[in-house]
Amino acid sequence: MEAAEKEEISVEDEAVDKNIFKDCSKIAFYRRQKHQLSRRSTYQALLDSVTTGKDSTKFHIINETTKVPLLAEVYGIEGNIFRLKINEETPLKPRYEVPDVLTIKPSTVRLISCSGDAGSLVLADGKGDLKCHITANPFKIDLVSEEEIVMSINSLDQLYFEHLQIPLKQRSTKENKEDTSVDASQEDQEDLGLWEEKFGKFVDVKVNGPASIGLDFSFENKNSYRTLCDGDAYRLYNLDVYGYKIHDKMGIYGSVPYLLAHKLGRTLGIFWLNASETLVEINTEPAVKYTLTQMGPVAAKQKIRCRTDVHWMSESGIIDVFLLTGPTPSDIFKQYSYLTGTQAMPPLFSLGYHQCRWNYEDEQDVKAVDAGFDEHDIPYDVMWLDIEHTEGKRYFTWDKKRFPNPKRMQELLRSKKRKLVVISDPHIKIDPDYSVYSKAKEQGFFVRNHEGGDFEGVCWPGLSSYLDFTNPKVREWYSGLFTFSAYQGSTDILYIWNDMNEPSVFRGPELTMQKNAVHHGNWEHRELHNIYGFYQHMATAEGLIQRSEGKERPFVLTRSFFAGSQKYGAVWTGDNTAEWSYLKISIPMLLTLSITGISFCGADVGGFIGNPEAELLVRWYQAGAYQPFFRGHATMKTKRREPWLFGEEYTRLIREAIRQRYALLPYWYFLFYCAHVAAEPVMRPLWIEFPEELDTFGVEDEYMLGSALLVHPVTEPKATTVDVFLPGSNEVWYDSKTFAHWEGACTVKIPVALDTIPVFQRGGSIVPIKTTIGKSTGYMSDSPYGLRVALSTKGSAMGEFYLDDGHSFQYLHQKQFLHRKFSFLAGVLINSCADKRGHYPTKCVVEQIFIQGLKKQPSSVTTHSSDGKEEPVAFTYCAKMSTLRLEKLSLNIGTDWEVHIR
Repeated sequence: MEAAEKEEISVEDEAVDKNIFKDCSKIAFYRRQKHQLSRRSTYQALLDSVTTGKDSTKFHIINETTKVPLLAEVYGIEGNIFRLKINEETPLKPRYEVPDVLTIKPSTVRLISCSGDAGSLVLADGKGDLKCHITANPFKIDLVSEEEIVMSINSLDQLYFEHLQIPLKQRSTKENKEDTSVDASQEDQEDLGLWEEKFGKFVDVKVNGPASIGLDFSFENKNSYRTLCDGDAYRLYNLDVYGYKIHDKMGIYGSVPYLLAHKLGRTLGIFWLNASETLVEINTEPAVKYTLTQMGPVAAKQKIRCRTDVHWMSESGIIDVFLLTGPTPSDIFKQYSYLTGTQAMPPLFSLGYHQCRWNYEDEQDVKAVDAGFDEHDIPYDVMWLDIEHTEGKRYFTWDKKRFPNPKRMQELLRSKKRKLVVISDPHIKIDPDYSVYSKAKEQGFFVRNHEGGDFEGVCWPGLSSYLDFTNPKVREWYSGLFTFSAYQGSTDILYIWNDMNEPSVFRGPELTMQKNAVHHGNWEHRELHNIYGFYQHMATAEGLIQRSEGKERPFVLTRSFFAGSQKYGAVWTGDNTAEWSYLKISIPMLLTLSITGISFCGADVGGFIGNPEAELLVRWYQAGAYQPFFRGHATMKTKRREPWLFGEEYTRLIREAIRQRYALLPYWYFLFYCAHVAAEPVMRPLWIEFPEELDTFGVEDEYMLGSALLVHPVTEPKATTVDVFLPGSNEVWYDSKTFAHWEGACTVKIPVALDTIPVFQRGGSIVPIKTTIGKSTGYMSDSPYGLRVALSTKGSAMGEFYLDDGHSFQYLHQKQFLHRKFSFLAGVLINSCADKRGHYPTKCVVEQIFIQGLKKQPSSVTTHSSDGKEEPVAFTYCAKMSTLRLEKLSLNIGTDWEVHIR
């Protein structure tokens, strides 16, 4: 225990020192590419080498200096996607190509060769509306839609490809003389890290020399694309950064090598499928300066055009890039999800509130915290246990003194219809008496060092080995550890949290694994670093599914992630700090994750590190209640901060925020269904809903939940007002608390007290809610519903509702679900079937309907059932607020009915 505590202190003390992490100047392949590209070594496409096959068009590219050929392949893929692969024609050995991220082998569209001049080739998909113009010298590709160039590739001549080389020890003198990979002196070679790269006390030896790749992409437009732009490179390299700095481009826990760009009229995506360390430079600059044209007595000014340039660089692998051509945001989400999959459908309980701490001390502590929520009438669904619940940080075990009867503890939670989540990290304590270690050791399931032995590094348990999740056999074995027979003390209400899976290695370079460690297939860690945590997440989710014999949905939270992680569960933003700036930055962080397909994301409420003041904690609960993954968490060095420990007034405010979350669960669940089946983000930047409004492009302090709710969390201390931008010139917005309404396309100054959460419902929407709140989601399954109807400027509204059993796969395999559509037009509210494939019986009723924006007091309100029965309804109308309230209804939510307002 003492050793573990020392390591815990050392990682915190080290990780806050930014000097242990690299910036771009310390990254050798970045320096090499900058060095070489300054010399402008051009590539030329050999178009006389073109061959067209069933799936792709192939041709050679040659570097004017080295004369070493590359093989390029262009694929057309269903749904307006192009794929470009560039590899060595005859590599010394195979170069790494990322497996397992693409959900299926993409269906290709045969590209037809169109007319082109002698120095170019034009490829078109079958429909002919998208064309790929390939220029031979210098090599360049333009993607053209309706005669407009929407994207250019290698227009800046930044294609870069280092070829694998024979190890120095095996070389002849002649081969050394012929080496033209990088033109540099011996002194420069050391600085450029060709064969070995030094950082601090670490030396990274590269057996086959440098192997980095790079390519540039450009978008030209009349109005700037919405991109992250400014100077330095963004680093995609998964690292354990305790208390990461905000507005910093260094790598943190996860990487999705995907860029999304949006302008008026078009949205584009670039998916760079590479799992090695990657840098992305993004710059926007004028492509044409203002010019004056004399037209008689009037001087006309030519409209400025901007160009956004994106330069991708990776340490190894091949160039394998998917170009998503939209044209709409919705199209982009479908295209990306076609490649990497959609968000897994979460079990309903996981959309409730989660209570976590490093660490709840023992079973009695868990019992007391659980009782505290009931005593203070605060709903919650999941209790979490961090590393201290184990026997000496040995995962899949329990500390016998602290947790002598884990099943009894879980039965207590089950009696309240709650769940338990425990942690399981990828490092395994080196201990021959620990069965997980000994069995993995015996079967050779650990990552190896470059000398052939098991890789060993320090983490929470002390000296540890790391499971090689890139090996399918290791994943299969690891999945089996979650069976009830293997995981003693576990029950079917226990779910999993994968942490430290970047992987975190306390005394390693940048607190991670050496790049020359060796994985399954003899691939070096450098090739696949960013996908390591993805594989643990995959194996854990599969283990929980297998545990239930394929019947139950898993819940797995991961810290490290990659493209496609959405298929396996949830992600959070890691070790944040209890400061207002971290609350504020959580919004753009979660929006970024959301548009990369990872809809189930959240930030730790209150900040993991430090002690939040009561006001900050309240504001964080209010923000978290309207973010997809909702968990309170804190490190062991902080004061206890359960919701009732700050005095009755703050307890009331936190209770109200959490209860608002539970009231909206039907809407949340529907949004996750849309994310699951249609790749629609749950949490959306404004520009997704309003893609033709320039004013939305830069907004990062508010967002849409689905298409119906706009949320503007209060992120400043002692705020008395917030400026809320309400988009849409034809829209009307309703304050969810006061019912006041505003026309869109304006900024409104909203007064806020500490109990105010600025949430606005969009006119034209219908949002389903729960009218009564239980102790947990399990208590609310049969409770009644309400409908919040917000009328548009035309007096109409639409909404949807989705219901299934909330935990199994029967919605998928047996079509046991209910999908309903609500519409309001000309004074009639209709509930009808939205998907006839689904069937799910329910006794739940709509008992309350609240309509906003009804200009005229009705003379009567009647309900009409599908059997023709008509009944009058009592109603309350407020002329001042133009609202109509219907209560004490009993309309089955799963059957057809109408409400007529006359």
